[in-house]
Amino acid sequence: MRIKDFLPILDWLPNYKASNLQGDLSAGLTVGVMLIPQGMAYAMIAGLPPIYGLYASTIPLIIYAILGTSRQLAVGPVAMVSLLTAAGIGALAEGGTETYIMLAIALALFVGVIQFLLGVFRLGFLVNFLSHPVISGFTSAAALIIGLSQLKHLLGVNIPRSHHVHEILLNAIEQFGAVNWYTFGVGIGGILLIKGVKKINKAIPGPLLAVVFGIAAVYGLGLVDQGVKIVGTVPEGLPSFVIPTFSGEDFSALLPIALTIALVSFMESIAVAKAIQAKHKNYKISANQELIGLGAANIFGSLFQSYPVTGGFSRTAVNDQAGAKTGLAAIISAVLIALTLLFLTPLFYYLPKAILASVIMVAVFGLIDIKEAKHLWTTDRVDFWMLVATFVGTLSLGIEQGILIGVALSLGVVIFRTTMPHFAVLGRIPGEDHYKNINRFDNLEQREDILIMRFDARLYFANVNFFKETIEAEVERRKGKLKLFILDANSINSADSSGLHALEEIREFLASLNIEFYMTSVKGPLRDTLQKGHFDEKLGKDKFFMHIQTAVDNFDEKNPQRYKDYVLQTNLD
Repeated sequence: MRIKDFLPILDWLPNYKASNLQGDLSAGLTVGVMLIPQGMAYAMIAGLPPIYGLYASTIPLIIYAILGTSRQLAVGPVAMVSLLTAAGIGALAEGGTETYIMLAIALALFVGVIQFLLGVFRLGFLVNFLSHPVISGFTSAAALIIGLSQLKHLLGVNIPRSHHVHEILLNAIEQFGAVNWYTFGVGIGGILLIKGVKKINKAIPGPLLAVVFGIAAVYGLGLVDQGVKIVGTVPEGLPSFVIPTFSGEDFSALLPIALTIALVSFMESIAVAKAIQAKHKNYKISANQELIGLGAANIFGSLFQSYPVTGGFSRTAVNDQAGAKTGLAAIISAVLIALTLLFLTPLFYYLPKAILASVIMVAVFGLIDIKEAKHLWTTDRVDFWMLVATFVGTLSLGIEQGILIGVALSLGVVIFRTTMPHFAVLGRIPGEDHYKNINRFDNLEQREDILIMRFDARLYFANVNFFKETIEAEVERRKGKLKLFILDANSINSADSSGLHALEEIREFLASLNIEFYMTSVKGPLRDTLQKGHFDEKLGKDKFFMHIQTAVDNFDEKNPQRYKDYVLQTNLD
């Protein structure tokens, strides 16, 4: 491995162009300004004091800029990870306490170690078990939970923390008579301001303008005396170096949620990184290096009081739109946050919590993916119901249970589809030598004495029973007139020992009925397996053909085997 592969910064920094500086500076400042209210807001979702959102927006950004392969990905606190953090730690400690804070920091360390090891051992493929419909359903449900969890700040009422939508709504209805309308007005004003600015120009930091509006309204109108809750004193100074402390019990309790966050956050990050990279095409995204970059960002971040972070959709989009060309933009954002921590925290004393709630609600409700559900309804009903099941499961049972349902469904679909892959009976296009699926094409020619079938999958232990049963059923239906069975192996990439046994059983079954057995279009890896298992000798080397039509002509004795020197050629000595 080249040093540049492990330290992607060495790929772009030595070749840095002065023409990129304007874009990086603009994007870095824009995202940094955006991060100030978002980081504080997302820390509230995680059950942490707002300052920890700013801590999570410093060191992790710099580490990712050094080790990450995306040049536009904006790493930092995000709503999804914040919610998962709250869900995992909420059962172990009271929100905002020293114990809770230390567990959140330890969680960042665990998440980082998991991601780093997955990257080092090149295990990024594991996230493939979280299918897009599952992620979409989970994200939409989590976004709804996150958004509604902010009702207590938007309405200025006391609603107990819950990860179940129905409980939140019932409690909100019960507290409706106690709504602080000053608080509600400030929150709604923040929402309208953020959404209005977004329509004008997405690059304008709407959340920051909402923060300015909220502080001015509270301070100028004396709304604290009217019961409007504010952030209050925000500690000054950079995060101090702290080694996370935890017990063996803490480790066992946090490991499941750490694994969940590690995979879900990586999925979110790699999805947006690849989407942005597709627009630029001047660099490549490495999934395993992304795991290393995100893992290191979380590990080093935990040493400076950060909770888990990942790449975010909205900030990355803004980063790209604002002109980011390299990782320098992320470093500039981190420097701006650091300067804020050093000199500007007193300005946030009068920041109303309703404004932070408005920032969160606008951000997360945009993650509810109705378009994807509509798309899947028309294209793939199985995926649609996976999305629905994950969505409903997350809403009704909780965050962790929802993601487990999604993973279980993903694995279930994979198992189902691999055990019962596509099988086709083929017929001839009139006047041509091409054969197609009789269930997809009309007016195909079929002979009573010849059955041609195509199996579209690897032949291995999980699907051999389906393979045998399907062939035997079709043969039984045509028994009496059937003289030849042709297996088109064009889509069989390989076979294991169970697949080899299945072919042998089919050969014996057909022989018992005096039906010939031919195979066509056998690929190299399958030919190797057949030769090592001596199946080519058992079937007869003259029963293998390059094309279906060649096999049919040979059966009809119109044209003897023309490609006998190629059909069974292998790489074996």
